[in-house]
Amino acid sequence: MNTPKNLKFTNDHEWVDVNGAVASIGITDYAQSELGDIIYLDITAAVNDQVKQGDVIGTIEAVKTVSEIYSPISGKIVEINTGINDVPSIINTDPYERGWIIKIEPDNADEISNLLDDTAYIDLIGQ
Repeated sequence: MNTPKNLKFTNDHEWVDVNGAVASIGITDYAQSELGDIIYLDITAAVNDQVKQGDVIGTIEAVKTVSEIYSPISGKIVEINTGINDVPSIINTDPYERGWIIKIEPDNADEISNLLDDTAYIDLIGQ
């Protein structure tokens, strides 16, 4: 299971990659493997929306299930990866690079520092 050391993680299997003033967010390699073949994403949040940590920002649909996607941090959405709507399987093949879902300008650095590091996330998923 691919769990990059530079990312932060949630108990709900989202990842956060902070780069300067913007954080990229997606679902983990573990989550995509548990979901199976991803066929559709419905991102209900929009650019410039203000979201709070834990808010539902959309859903992800796999062949056998639909799962909610939560914002792991509070902030303003500055970009949505519309390319994954055309090819949702990118999340299966490249969840941490091309498979990012949204980008947020974080409001609270403490929320980020309180997320799981790679070791704690690996313990959570039992790998």
